[in-house]
Amino acid sequence: MRYWRIKDVMTHEVVRTGRGTSFKQVARLLSEHRISGLPVVDDGQKVLGVISETDLLQHQTQRDGGHGRRHVRLPKLTHAARTAASKARAGTAEHLMTRPAVTVTPEQYVTEAARAMREHKVERLPVVDDKDRLVGIVTRGDLLRVFLRTDEETRRDVMEQVTRGLGLPRHAVDVTVEAGVVTLRGHLEGRSDAELAAQIAAHVDGVVAVVDRLTHRPDTTRPHLTSGVSGHM
Repeated sequence: MRYWRIKDVMTHEVVRTGRGTSFKQVARLLSEHRISGLPVVDDGQKVLGVISETDLLQHQTQRDGGHGRRHVRLPKLTHAARTAASKARAGTAEHLMTRPAVTVTPEQYVTEAARAMREHKVERLPVVDDKDRLVGIVTRGDLLRVFLRTDEETRRDVMEQVTRGLGLPRHAVDVTVEAGVVTLRGHLEGRSDAELAAQIAAHVDGVVAVVDRLTHRPDTTRPHLTSGVSGHM
């Protein structure tokens, strides 16, 4: 396996709730199942949004924040403040949830899920089928499973992908892996081959870092450097 897909790491049995579920029922679900968030679905199991512990805490903070204080009228509320105020009044999942939900499909790559989590600042993504129905969920912890592969598994994948990508025999590149750190050794035709080999290795799932010890023939296509200008091979 070179690139892990979401279907390889996702949880299939998903704790979910409907839009009419009360605040206390949502809190109870999170507590009983020891989870930090869950998707909200309609009657057809299509994902409407996601509720996290942050949404529940925001609800309580906004409700309790003004206790014992004088109310001050603010001239203008930001979108985030309006959302927070709405959740403070929320009594059901429909008003607690964050929407629209950021979702992924089982066939997408783990790296795509990681990118979506980073961009949208979320810790879980509902997994949906081609009709947008909930079929699983993936968390940050699930994504970290790719780094639990053995060094030998990673080494085999790197070797296969580098030699195949460059059209080289397997003995052309020596690959060693220790604690997920890949070291490449060998002599290649040109700088571009060496750079491509390192790039391919870096994108194999489970690789923490790449140490490039590859050498290559002098690049004769580069323009002649004038005196006083140094270059790096």
